[in-house]
Amino acid sequence: MAVERTLGADVRRISERVESDSRDATKALMEDQEATVLFENLNGGKAAGNVFSTRDKIASALGVSKEGIVGHLMDAISSPKPCEIVGDPDFRACASEVKLMSLPVPKYFPEDGGRYITAGVIVVELDGRKNVSFHRMMLMDDRRIAVRLVPRHLFTLYKEAKAAGKELNVSICVGASAEVLLAAATSMDFGADELEVASAMCLKGHGSPLKVGRCDNGILVPADCDYVMEARITLSETKEGPFVDITGTYDFERQQPVIEVDKVWTRKDPIFHLVLPGGYEHFMLMGLPREPMMFKTVRQAVPKVKNVRLTEGGCCWLNGVVSISKNKEGDGVNAIMAAFTGHPSMKQVIIVDDDIDIFDDRQVEWAVATRMQADRILMIPGAAGSSLDPSSHGKTTWKVGYDATIPLGSDLSLYKKASLERGQLFLKQH
Repeated sequence: MAVERTLGADVRRISERVESDSRDATKALMEDQEATVLFENLNGGKAAGNVFSTRDKIASALGVSKEGIVGHLMDAISSPKPCEIVGDPDFRACASEVKLMSLPVPKYFPEDGGRYITAGVIVVELDGRKNVSFHRMMLMDDRRIAVRLVPRHLFTLYKEAKAAGKELNVSICVGASAEVLLAAATSMDFGADELEVASAMCLKGHGSPLKVGRCDNGILVPADCDYVMEARITLSETKEGPFVDITGTYDFERQQPVIEVDKVWTRKDPIFHLVLPGGYEHFMLMGLPREPMMFKTVRQAVPKVKNVRLTEGGCCWLNGVVSISKNKEGDGVNAIMAAFTGHPSMKQVIIVDDDIDIFDDRQVEWAVATRMQADRILMIPGAAGSSLDPSSHGKTTWKVGYDATIPLGSDLSLYKKASLERGQLFLKQH
């Protein structure tokens, strides 16, 4: 859906003009990251940030409960659904002159390499293979963008086009729905259509499939995006960065491809979506789509898995929590190893019983404090971890797992929490 329909009633509105090169936009977004912020005049246009900065907001946008997000994603990944092609997509309401520097795009931090598009997803199709993925994009001038391509699917397609001496046609979408953004950040098989995963979520959560419309370059994109830029990833490269990554620390400058924009489409009265680098919304959109794979791999090792979570304190990337119901002793350790398999970038995971609310940090810490001793900490040296972890210095990492589950056969009265109900244990009987 367009950004405006996602904002809701509780929005902090900033009516005064905010310059794109000032720090005012970042200050406003950082002041309360759980609050959606609407800039009514950012560099002459409308923009909004912290749109999907909490699980509750994402759940509301998806039409599911907070606890049901992971299952919703898993179902869509396993059963994608066709999109509905429309002939008059909303994004084609206006054709704007290509003047990228006039867009409501801020420079977030003083040492950034420039002004960055942070909520843009790139849609591509090459020889029948499709891909939709997030990429940070640094504005160079009115027509050119430096794009960060990590060695994944779009990078692979670009390399193929480049080897043939061809530019790669793409469409850049800003203001996409939560379903599209989550699908774009999900690890899929090469060539799989992320838009069909988004369509499955739309169908289940709202009763209708994702609507898509065709660009002049032939690429199908979500019909209700606020901005769609038809472009080409050229054979040229330039310096991109530095830029703040999900941990809030700077990623370094490097040579990256140059995008040339040929056409800009917009909805009527569009709103540019801003994702604060290293902020809560960055955590949600990058980290949350990794949870389904964690759930899947843990469930292969321990059948009764209640839920998984990458924690905000760990940037929704490096630290996780998993709740299980044990069948046998050792399930906690197996769950630790399986969780690391599901999300190899994670370096710390806590396994708790299924009575613990893993979305409540105090309950998780209480389980660690009252249900385990240090001899149930599993340490794994020399593991491959996340390049985003500054403490790893680009080398291997130590991974740590905490089995904070109650040993089977224990006297549950030792672990019960006081209740006002006579005879009612906080724990269910194991």
